[in-house]
Amino acid sequence: MNQQTRLQALSTFLKAQRAKILPQSIGLAPGTRRRTPGLRREEVAQLAGVSSTWYTWLEQGRDIKVSPSVLDAVARALQLTVDERKYLYALALETGTGVGQGVQKDEPPQINPALKRILKELRSCPAIITDRRSHIVGWNEAAAHVFLDFEQIPYEERNLIRLVFTRKELRRLAVNWEHFVSGFLAIFRANYGQYVEDEWYEQFLSEMRQVHPDFHDLWEQSRVSSAPEVLLEFRHAKAGKMLFHLTSLQVSGSADLRCSIYTPDPNSATETKLRQLIDRPVTSGKP
Repeated sequence: MNQQTRLQALSTFLKAQRAKILPQSIGLAPGTRRRTPGLRREEVAQLAGVSSTWYTWLEQGRDIKVSPSVLDAVARALQLTVDERKYLYALALETGTGVGQGVQKDEPPQINPALKRILKELRSCPAIITDRRSHIVGWNEAAAHVFLDFEQIPYEERNLIRLVFTRKELRRLAVNWEHFVSGFLAIFRANYGQYVEDEWYEQFLSEMRQVHPDFHDLWEQSRVSSAPEVLLEFRHAKAGKMLFHLTSLQVSGSADLRCSIYTPDPNSATETKLRQLIDRPVTSGKP
């Protein structure tokens, strides 16, 4: 992303994080004259031990000098998680680990035989492997039964973020669709901050905002997490109610891949229903 876009993203992030902190949580009175939720800029500055003017300029996205030590203080004041801190540093210091690694090629990354074996062995756990742009590069049979038959979707259209907004099957699948989307957006935002030089992200975000009106608000509200853990409730067209715990894992190797595994809730009949879906005999060429 270019400098103006980077600074705007930093500004948006700081405002959103400031708005999340309740004044009473840090010993301040809620007050009746607060025009916006959360802390005021001067309160964040005081907590961080910086001048109110400097923090205001930082939040406004001005091109000012920042140091890691001062950003540490701001991160503490805003109560940022580890992933949120990385995102802050990447935007403020242009130090995303993706810098210098070049722009990702359009060809799908290769999945090694060991990873393919792992996918196959996860018979009772739908699993999807995505690259740093959220393109789906691998999945197992369970994922095809619960979500979509990704084999029928051309690779250039096989972006997980795009699919959850465009495919009606996925919108109907999740009982709380916005909660379902939030996990994917959290990972996507973490990658967005990490690869500050890749202009593809801005192009993709611009496209999503234009095509899907509900994308903008969900993106602005999204968390930053490389490994969100959420419980998802699905209403599957054939299996009915299904409960899964989402676990996201970074795949080791040269390619920046992530494996999202949906583990059936042990206190539900989800695993039994999933096995019945997979074992269901094929009739008339259809499952």
